[in-house]
Amino acid sequence: MDKSKPVFQSNEIRQNLELFLSYWKILLVCFIVAVFLGYTYLRYTTYEYSASATIKIRDEKQSQKLPSIEEISSGGLFSDGTNKIKDEIEVIKSRTLIANAVRDLKLNISCFAQGSIKERELYLNPPVKLSFFESDSIINRVDTTLFIKIKSPTEFLAFKEEGKSLIERDDSEGVLHRFGERIKTGFGDMVLTPEVGEHAPMINSKLKIAIRPVSQIVNAYQRKINISTADGSSIIKLDLNETNSHKAVDVLNQLIKEYNKDVLIDKEAVVKATSDFINNRLQVVSEELGEVDSNAELVQKQNNLTALGSQTDLNLQARKQIEQQISNTSTNIQMISYLQEEISDENRINDMLPADIGIGDANTAQVVKSHNDLVAQRDRLLRNSSEKNPVVMQLNNEINALKTNLQNSLESMKRTSELTLNNLNTESNRISGQLYAAPTKARQFRDIKREQDIKESLYLYLLEKREESAIRFGMYTPNAKIIDKAYSSHRPVAPNMMMVYIASIILGLGLPIGLIYISDLIDTKLYRKEDLVQILDIPYIGDVPKTSKKQKLVKKVDYSPKAEAFRIIRSNIDFMLRNVEGSKKLFITSTKAQEGKSHTSTNLATSISFSEKSVLLIEMDIRVPKILDYLELKDKPEKGLSDFIADKSIKPEEVVLKHKDNEYLDIIPSGTIPPNPSELLMSNRIDELFKYFDGKYDYIIADTSAVGLVSDTLLIAGHADMFVYVVSADGVDKRQLVHVAQPLYNERRLPNMTMLLNGVKQGKKGYGYGYGYGNNPNKKKKWYQFSAK
Repeated sequence: MDKSKPVFQSNEIRQNLELFLSYWKILLVCFIVAVFLGYTYLRYTTYEYSASATIKIRDEKQSQKLPSIEEISSGGLFSDGTNKIKDEIEVIKSRTLIANAVRDLKLNISCFAQGSIKERELYLNPPVKLSFFESDSIINRVDTTLFIKIKSPTEFLAFKEEGKSLIERDDSEGVLHRFGERIKTGFGDMVLTPEVGEHAPMINSKLKIAIRPVSQIVNAYQRKINISTADGSSIIKLDLNETNSHKAVDVLNQLIKEYNKDVLIDKEAVVKATSDFINNRLQVVSEELGEVDSNAELVQKQNNLTALGSQTDLNLQARKQIEQQISNTSTNIQMISYLQEEISDENRINDMLPADIGIGDANTAQVVKSHNDLVAQRDRLLRNSSEKNPVVMQLNNEINALKTNLQNSLESMKRTSELTLNNLNTESNRISGQLYAAPTKARQFRDIKREQDIKESLYLYLLEKREESAIRFGMYTPNAKIIDKAYSSHRPVAPNMMMVYIASIILGLGLPIGLIYISDLIDTKLYRKEDLVQILDIPYIGDVPKTSKKQKLVKKVDYSPKAEAFRIIRSNIDFMLRNVEGSKKLFITSTKAQEGKSHTSTNLATSISFSEKSVLLIEMDIRVPKILDYLELKDKPEKGLSDFIADKSIKPEEVVLKHKDNEYLDIIPSGTIPPNPSELLMSNRIDELFKYFDGKYDYIIADTSAVGLVSDTLLIAGHADMFVYVVSADGVDKRQLVHVAQPLYNERRLPNMTMLLNGVKQGKKGYGYGYGYGNNPNKKKKWYQFSAK
């Protein structure tokens, strides 16, 4: 099992966290700015409020019968009526109903109070009221905006619509008017009247009155009103989001009211058609009954038939049964004829047929019911469509087909009834022949009496149906039962305060963190030990933290992280060179200039000398020498390394400079800067120099040139026991280091080569910890720190 991968991931996470925390000031500023922007957005944005209502669509068929087990198990009572519920949803969202609601609530006229940044709608109690002299049909098509500024309780300034708010306008641009004054506009005259009491307009308040076309408002509400229902359910839920919660509630309640009103109109149309049919038949039957009564009265007067003898019980019973059957059959034939006339009549106001007139055939009643339902559906579509609509044409074809089938069925029923009537008359004549011969006058009177009974029975029947129709008309209820009226919590649903703040924080922190992470990904500089060991397979000797430029050298009594870092490096060098006899020769180099070679050489030599080890520090970078500057030796000697190489008469000890404050540290300065440094370093005098001082010092430290720039260091590399390759954190490109340092190590051109990371910053892409152990006894404590007992 490879355990290095989780450790590496843990280190990477920790390093990324330290990287982000190093920019905590920037992240804090971005966080504060993001929260402020979120607060500003919430302060000045327009809030949305939600309202919802719940209704139940009544199903007349289901209310007339109990549901079967199959209906319940197949998905609910309304599983077969899903399309009907969807149809009703489309009716509720139709432009006609929404337009009626908009006109009733006057939603095309809105009043807003203008502020310095945003405006607020005054829906419930607008401070001013508009009255128009033109008809509503004209006003409902107007699209304009009025700006007014209240100057006094009786006067106001009116401004033209020029694409600017009142905040950007001067009073001189307005026209002064009085409340109640007739104002002429491009769409007709109007009058503004102020409210009184607590809702009266405030002086200097700025109002915006928007007049929009009703069609435009309808389009907006068709998009905003959401209607939903579950499969197999007759429950419909209506939702609406609005900038004013009271307006949302009113719109939903008014829309439900308009829907119920529309459904009642359709039902009343069927009842009216039935009532008109019955009244027309009553008038005809009443006239016929009057004629029969007159004939009966005339026959009785002419034939003196006021006192007829009674017949035998048998004849009377038989005659009575036959006459009753003849009466029922004749009534049925007459009603069929009336219905045929109604179907064939081309002067009727609408196509509705009288329903349930008592013909006695269930199939015919169902066909009439289906015919009326199709007619109602077609008429509803025609309110928002035309005769050329494919759906309307399809419905017309279905209506005509039903009407043809109904006519054929009625004709067949009529022929059957007529045959039955003939048979009944034949049977009546047969019975009469078997009876004793009745007087001709009495028989004539009975025929008239029979006709009189038939007409009277038909008249009473029509009166009964008229009453039933009137009762049914009074019992009709709205199609939508309101379960929950429109309700709003009057709390904004958008924008969500929590989500806005979360989004602001995510954006405020995510953007800088993303930029920091991306910049870190494309950054080719080195900052930590991990960055160095990941790209180079070279021994690592230590790192030196970045310090102030004022603190160039470590001191003998020094508790700083920098001094502790050089002590650690010194210990590592002693361990690696423990088998070296004579002087331990350390060469310090780097890839390029300004990476801290001289700084490292000087401090390393100083740190070793503090341990009472003799050190010879040679300034072998004769091109750009810096050792004496770091040691703050102002009196520079006349002779140095270049002079010793060039002049063979100069002895090695003559170029050695004693440090005035450190008896264990000697220096060989670079001397005169020559024009040919490389040729000088190739001289045998270098070998003589190292042989001469070998053994006289515990350590010989050479500050050499950068190997990535010149070849000077490679010419003298053979004299070194160890090479300390200095890499500047945040100062050298990784790619350059891979191409320069790694080949030198692989080809062993620099003996015993080790890496030292210089200028490591604490926190920012560097280490999150310091160096040192224990407390500095000379360091002053802060006021909030206490001495340990």
